[in-house]
Amino acid sequence: MLSRGLANRLLSQRNMSAWNPRDHLPQDIKQLLQKPSPNYPLALFDILHKLKLQRRTGWINNGIQNPESISDHMYRMSIMSWILNSKGIDTARCMKISLAHDMAESIVGDITPFDKKIGKEEKHHRELSTIEFLCKEIVEPYNPEAAKDLLAAWLEYEDQTTLEAKYVKDLDKFEMLVQCFEYEKIYEGKKDLSQFYGCVKDITTDEVSGWTRNLLAEREEYFNSLK
Repeated sequence: MLSRGLANRLLSQRNMSAWNPRDHLPQDIKQLLQKPSPNYPLALFDILHKLKLQRRTGWINNGIQNPESISDHMYRMSIMSWILNSKGIDTARCMKISLAHDMAESIVGDITPFDKKIGKEEKHHRELSTIEFLCKEIVEPYNPEAAKDLLAAWLEYEDQTTLEAKYVKDLDKFEMLVQCFEYEKIYEGKKDLSQFYGCVKDITTDEVSGWTRNLLAEREEYFNSLK
């Protein structure tokens, strides 16, 4: 029997574009992969370099100067995963999921829910095609077990099939809120970023909910100090 996530993907594929991640690779990476003895590790590392350069779209759209990169976001999420203190949680798995969940954006880019040109299903299609390409055609020839684990971690997050995936989903939102509050302080409360706090209601795991309440209390105290 197909999982709900897989079934939904198969149903939606008929309406998707002919997105091919190979068409969006920089020429130097294509050359690495076309050599008689392809340098798979270097090709992967060069692709991941794009995560260092790609700034998070939500901050750009709100006029934040020199905003964080995608890799900045993923790194702090992995540290948050590491220090989770909830019983029954595999923190190492949470770290892997945190590092995998936005990896496809190295080629796809950071598509937000407010993007009118690319819908949710198309975004998923492009990211799934890209992570499968990265795992099966670049990582697998070098390390098949790592490729399998990386793809599984990405799907785990996307389909929310484990408790670890649910925690990481909450950390994705919480890390954004931490960053948001940091920007609010940098701009001395003069930039309205309140729209980002709409995700608070969607954070459900106990520990991350507690972190969120503490963050909101600090934020309230900060804004009261400005009055």
